[in-house]
Amino acid sequence: MLSHYQYHPWSWLPEPATPVWGYRLTQGIHVATGTATVPLLLVKLWSVYPNLFRWPVVRSVKHAAERLSVFVLVGSALVQLVTGFLNTLHWYLWPWDFASVHRFLAYVVIGSILLHISIKLPDIRYGLSAKVADADVLTEIPWQDNPASHTNAGDTAPPRTDALTRRGLLIAVGTGIGTVLVTTVGETITPLSPLGLLANRQASSGPAGVPVNRTALEAGVMHAARSPRWRLHVHGPSPFLLSEPELLDRARTDAHLPIACVEGWSVGASWRGVPLLDIVREAGGNSDSRVHAVSLETGSPYNNSFIEGPQLAAALLATHLNGERLDLDHGFPVRLIAPDRAGVLNTKWLHRIEIR
Repeated sequence: MLSHYQYHPWSWLPEPATPVWGYRLTQGIHVATGTATVPLLLVKLWSVYPNLFRWPVVRSVKHAAERLSVFVLVGSALVQLVTGFLNTLHWYLWPWDFASVHRFLAYVVIGSILLHISIKLPDIRYGLSAKVADADVLTEIPWQDNPASHTNAGDTAPPRTDALTRRGLLIAVGTGIGTVLVTTVGETITPLSPLGLLANRQASSGPAGVPVNRTALEAGVMHAARSPRWRLHVHGPSPFLLSEPELLDRARTDAHLPIACVEGWSVGASWRGVPLLDIVREAGGNSDSRVHAVSLETGSPYNNSFIEGPQLAAALLATHLNGERLDLDHGFPVRLIAPDRAGVLNTKWLHRIEIR
């Protein structure tokens, strides 16, 4: 929900600018949790798949509801995790809008989990209250349908099972999840980046020590961004143009802000540039203005962004990154950078600022 709000904030409640690491934290937890859920879901499917081969397929209305809830839960969870993981790889194999489907599918997953828990509540109570040595929770036969179960047959010896013990399963699952977390979370928690064997990106990779999601070549702006005719067009009550030398002459403000992307990686960085609010005021706007930042890139839904409220007051039109002139892949000649903001909304290769 917090990630979605980055894209569609309410007009009466603009996104905050503090803490500056807010989006970095929430999106890092979002992606790390999703990644850690992959082994958990696989183990869950492994533990229950024999139920798919039981006959009859449906034994009662309650059993039919349970099967339906499992079908919706498993299907939605698999699609959610697989597409979410592929999104971190920038590998889009589907025709739909990922952000919208990912959001609404999350509601389906949450609803199906609650429905499944409510249907299985009697079994959950029985399993939690019974001792493993006395009960039949490992036979994978519903206890109410098993005449030989301890509950139905009385004080009889528990059946022998060759499966893992409950403790063994918990240790195996915990070890798997811990391994996945430690080897991937370094793309957000930079001190752990040397352990990032399964991480999609290293935090220090890329020009000026900052990773790149979309290069200038992929965006098709190689020529336009380096053209000597480039100008920053500022539209407002008092419009004006800024050339690159004029922009560099104004770039005297430094800020240390993290850049965090929806794919889960993030890194702190030092930026230098021109306060966006100074440009807005010069064009006739003020701190209550809504600003539209437009890129040289065309044909992409993320070639522009809106900024207002606290983030506008703290935003920079960045010309330098970590002490170096902005690299072409980082948005040369100028890009937007603001605190507590999704990386994709820090528009690169700017050529137009509109004050509304």
